[in-house]
Amino acid sequence: MEHRTVMIACAHGTNNPQGQECINQLRAEIARLRPGLEVLEAYVDVQEPALPGVVAALPEGVQAVVVPLLLTVGYHVQVDIAEAVASRPLTAAAAPLGPDPRLAKLLDERLGELPADWGIVLAAAGSSRPEAAEQVEVLAADLAVRRPQRILAAYGASATPSVPEAVAQLRASGVAGVAIASYLLAPGYFHDQLSLAGADSVAGPLLPATLLAELALEHFDTAVARGPWA
Repeated sequence: MEHRTVMIACAHGTNNPQGQECINQLRAEIARLRPGLEVLEAYVDVQEPALPGVVAALPEGVQAVVVPLLLTVGYHVQVDIAEAVASRPLTAAAAPLGPDPRLAKLLDERLGELPADWGIVLAAAGSSRPEAAEQVEVLAADLAVRRPQRILAAYGASATPSVPEAVAQLRASGVAGVAIASYLLAPGYFHDQLSLAGADSVAGPLLPATLLAELALEHFDTAVARGPWA
């Protein structure tokens, strides 16, 4: 007997209406790309419905995969999502959306043309978990393959260097200008802070982009194949 598997597309949550709309559109794009897949809404912070409640409300016997609409591992993936998954049988967690070389390509497109003598700050939200910073460094290396500019990874919170510190470090090294590549999904608090970091230009966040929906589905399929029901 084939069991139904639902996706719980779990985002961080934001008070920014534009950011909320971007995440809603991402869920809609996932559903559009996979007709018949039930895509449920959940959050680990700020917004409702909260992930634990969504998991608890699942019908008995339904298989579920929590797909983090997040770009790196970190507390929310390793604790919040892991605890929610452990609270119910037939529930699994997928990997977060990044890092992935295709995200470096998307960042490159968001940055557009820049003088070769500029520097680039790859700005991520940040996490106290060292694994998150390691993943951002991997992405910075992927971006560096595509760009002649010097690239530094930096963080909005919980890790160093901060984005303003990285901007200042690049300026001190003698670059002619500094651009910020926003390694953030959508508008919100962290993206708003980038305009205050002292750079000459700030690229837009990653959404909207069909790639993010494709990555979510890839990670969903991998988790389904490896789930406790496999």
